[in-house]
Amino acid sequence: MHQPLLLASTSPFRQSLLQKLGLPFTTAKPDADETPQPNEPAEQLVTRLAKAKALACADEHGDHLIIGSDQVCVIDGKIIGKPHTAENACRQLKAASGQTITFYTGLCLHNAKTGESEVICEPFHVHFRQLTDAEIRHYVEREQPLNCAGSFKSEGLGIALFDKLEGRDPNTLVGLPLIALREMLAKQGVSVL
Repeated sequence: MHQPLLLASTSPFRQSLLQKLGLPFTTAKPDADETPQPNEPAEQLVTRLAKAKALACADEHGDHLIIGSDQVCVIDGKIIGKPHTAENACRQLKAASGQTITFYTGLCLHNAKTGESEVICEPFHVHFRQLTDAEIRHYVEREQPLNCAGSFKSEGLGIALFDKLEGRDPNTLVGLPLIALREMLAKQGVSVL
């Protein structure tokens, strides 16, 4: 029997992804300040926050392996957050149209028993096709991607927005790199298979 697993996230998307591995886990909402530091590069931001989220749950779950994750979308060198409104979602998709944008996902596996943490940043590139204003508007109305960085859901109709997806693990785009997580878990003696 391995240490219990805890996902330091209340995201239904991350929970759904972690369920793919077939391991029992619980979740907790991490109390971590997610404010970016001045001029902090995207890769540094997501790894710092992934670790901060995992560590925020360590005191209360001292015998767990804790999974922390954070993700940002970068368009033209700028970090883009969740749109929260349909107007902002349309604006983000218009900026992404015809462009290649990068998602950076930070992943941390923290062993609360030993105090050891492993942290990585996994990039994923999304090549958008040229989108018309009408396509963007219809997409946002149909899928309501208002709480998704980049204003789309690749696991849904968002796939129609792209020419190509490029990266090691398609789960990374949704917010939890399972290939890297499986590798981390193996180092902690947890076999997924």
